[in-house]
Amino acid sequence: MACAAAALLCGMVAQPVLAQEVKHLNPVIEKLAAGKPFIGFQTSELSAENARAMASSAADYVYVDMEHTPLDFRALNQFAIGMVDKATALKKGNAQPNVALFARFAPYGREGAQWIAKQALDAGLMGVIFNGIDTPAQALLAVQNMRYPQKRTSKYQSPVGLRGYGPAAAAWVWGISTAEYERRADVWPLNPDGDLFAIMMIESTEGIRNADAIAAVPGVGGFFIGQGSDLRQALGVEEGAPEVEQARQTILRACLAHNIACGLTETSAAGITRRLAEGWKMIRATEPAFAQWHATQPGR
Repeated sequence: MACAAAALLCGMVAQPVLAQEVKHLNPVIEKLAAGKPFIGFQTSELSAENARAMASSAADYVYVDMEHTPLDFRALNQFAIGMVDKATALKKGNAQPNVALFARFAPYGREGAQWIAKQALDAGLMGVIFNGIDTPAQALLAVQNMRYPQKRTSKYQSPVGLRGYGPAAAAWVWGISTAEYERRADVWPLNPDGDLFAIMMIESTEGIRNADAIAAVPGVGGFFIGQGSDLRQALGVEEGAPEVEQARQTILRACLAHNIACGLTETSAAGITRRLAEGWKMIRATEPAFAQWHATQPGR
């Protein structure tokens, strides 16, 4: 009996955990592919404690602001590691986190800082927010810098990838092999199997004029306006001027026309609800506004 019990116990221990297949490891892309919006936070606090808090929140994403804070890739990498949630992986049976990690950086699109995306993605990010994109050419370069050069058998050769190959640290953060990371590390929706998300910030008069053409660039996954202060300044108007909302709606129309996500910041639960009804797919919320809104969304 004891031997039988021991054998049973050993058999139980030896049983492998069945992996639950998932098309996208990036939870934001999984939502967008299903036609759903995604809502999250901005942070500049890169402590391990904050990483755990963000990873266990009810948000869909968090983005690290390195546009107006020090450009610290070592801290960003540690924050990405701190967001690794093994309990969630065990519960899901796959490596998909509940919360995707993005970041935005200081260089404007016109500066062509090609190394930024490489450093960001090698740290383990699932998306990059490119600051100050004014033209389709700038957006194209941003997308290219997120892509590896494609294998000859790839269906998605264009635009040509420029990202240098060094996936080990990113694969570790994602919890997959380097081969699996390479397969998934492409931009969506250009590559329907991709798990990287390229977001362009449109906050200048030139960017507004070119919004439709920028949205048409293959590999652009979304636009983000942020709080709109840069947009207001570019338009030369005061806070609350109607021209700001008109510009937002122009940008939204471009997103809707090309079926990409459009994002902005909202500071109230009512504002979140209104913007979602208008067709915005990406909301950066304050934590109190998100908590209030989330409480009205049973089963989300």
